[in-house]
Formats: sequence, structure tokens, C-alpha cells
Amino acid sequence: MSSDPIFLRPHHGMCMAYFVGHGYSDGFSAHMASLLERLAPDTPIRLTSSTDAVCGPCPNNHGGLCSKPEQVAVYDRSVLTLCGLGDGYILSFGCFTRLVQERILSPGLRPSICGGCQWNDICSTQPSRWTQEPNR
Repeated sequence: MSSDPIFLRPHHGMCMAYFVGHGYSDGFSAHMASLLERLAPDTPIRLTSSTDAVCGPCPNNHGGLCSKPEQVAVYDRSVLTLCGLGDGYILSFGCFTRLVQERILSPGLRPSICGGCQWNDICSTQPSRWTQEPNR
């Protein structure tokens, strides 16, 4: 992990697991798909509880601040706690997605964290991409 880490909100580890091309806008969806292509298992990431690499084209991003700060802060804290991580931790994307899969998604804890999210119907009906990618 020699390159600069990509900043990633902890809860985006769950969002990315179920992303199927639908998003807030075509621009957001294209951005998310591109980011998923770039994030190889050995890509270093830095967990952050503020806007990250995913947030750029999100309509809830207002000048680098989320318009739903309390909601996403709860999501982020839950992921950090369940994965045994902390804000600012640097690790590989593959290690992070493995932790999210093993400690949150496989045990079925995702709905208790973000079941009220507007994208819940997608996440509830799709398999996690982290179970489909053997290199993670």
C-alpha cells in the first residue's frame, strides 16, 4: 500500500456491496461504477466520517458537508464499531470489504444499521458483491 489512500466513509462499504447502477443521478451512478472499477483489493483507503470519494456528485453533498449528517454519522459509527475499526484508520480496500461482509452483511446486520435508507429495497434483494469477488 504505497499510494495515497482514498478516503471512504465506513458505511459506503455497505452501499458499494449492493450497487447495481442505480443512484441519485446518472452522474452519481457513473461515478460510483468508476470508483468500484478503480478500487482494487490492495488499494489503500482511509476511513473518514466526513465526505469521501463517493460523495462528490451526491445531491446531499453541499460544499463538502452532507445534508443528512446525523443519519450518516450513525451508519458510519455502526460500521466502525462492528468491524473493530476507527475513524482515520488506513487499510486495504479488500481488508475493509472482507470485514464488512464477515461482520455485518453475512450475519444479516445491515437492515438494523441502514434499513430505513431510500435504497434499502435494492440492498434487500441483491447479493453482496463482496461474496462474489474471491480476491477480497
